[in-house]
Amino acid sequence: MVMMGGGARVTVVVVLLLVEVMSAAAAAKAPAAAAAAPAAVGGGGKLVDSPPIPSTKADIESWFSSNVKPLESRKDSLDPALVAAEADVQRIRVSRDGKGDFKTISDAIKSIPAKNTKRYVISIAGGNYSEKVKVDWNQPFVTLYGDPKDRPTIIAGETAAKVGTIYSATLYVLSDYFTAININIMNSAPRPDGLKTGQQAVALTITGDKAAFYNCKLYGFQDTLCDHHNKHFYKDCYIEGTVDFIFGDAKSIFLNSEIHVIEGNRMAMITAHGRKSESEDTGFSFVHCTVTGTGNTAVLGRGWFDYSKVVFTYTQVSDAVKPEGWLGLRSDTTKGG
Repeated sequence: MVMMGGGARVTVVVVLLLVEVMSAAAAAKAPAAAAAAPAAVGGGGKLVDSPPIPSTKADIESWFSSNVKPLESRKDSLDPALVAAEADVQRIRVSRDGKGDFKTISDAIKSIPAKNTKRYVISIAGGNYSEKVKVDWNQPFVTLYGDPKDRPTIIAGETAAKVGTIYSATLYVLSDYFTAININIMNSAPRPDGLKTGQQAVALTITGDKAAFYNCKLYGFQDTLCDHHNKHFYKDCYIEGTVDFIFGDAKSIFLNSEIHVIEGNRMAMITAHGRKSESEDTGFSFVHCTVTGTGNTAVLGRGWFDYSKVVFTYTQVSDAVKPEGWLGLRSDTTKGG
């Protein structure tokens, strides 16, 4: 543990922040196939993670494949509700040209019954979808699957000034067992100028438990990703921003993803984790990621609360990041309102 200024503490250790059942959705190449999760789960619901994530990046895919197995081979170790949901997959097609079941993603989601017990795979054709999308708490087992050859973009431009930070999200997910694959998510609000309040603009807020994101791109400036609560898994993703652009109090792993610092801020902060006590089992773990950008103005994270926990393991860091690496000042505890 490294003690930072202002009484804030940021944990920096070269170990993996293990997550319990992080996702339960189809593999990216087969969105409506059997359920899968990024690590082996024991009968008690605890992460076994055997073998652990390898130290060599070239071995990631073989490790992932050995842990993400078809439903039939591991259904005894998964949540029975999940197993039942994956046994009866429902499919919905969205296309802006009217060739699908719906023209908007929001309309497709509204068609899913409350408290559904089946996996709904929403296949989305390419193009820009100008809408704010919400998956409510009573709509579990939803998958958004974008065309891998023409990845769709969900785009909106709400800011915190009108609705609050977390609710400004272009995509707001409250439900459990959510998965997104091959989706771009953008908040197109202007870059904050530092002169006004409420300019935070979130691309994605994820609150539900056991969510997974594969091959997704998140675009924004300040507060791009609100990794709000619960357990999440990100693989092969791209996340960009300027200030606190990965924030929240979730327990998440970011694997083989690019974290891009947009130039121009005097001080850029990648993470702001919201862990408030030593007993709280949350934190961000970045494994085999790359931090890109230039300017030498960024820090990997700041001590948003006294027990913020962020781990970067086997990660390549560009000269976008200042040599000291971390900022220990707890300068803002109002985020997320």
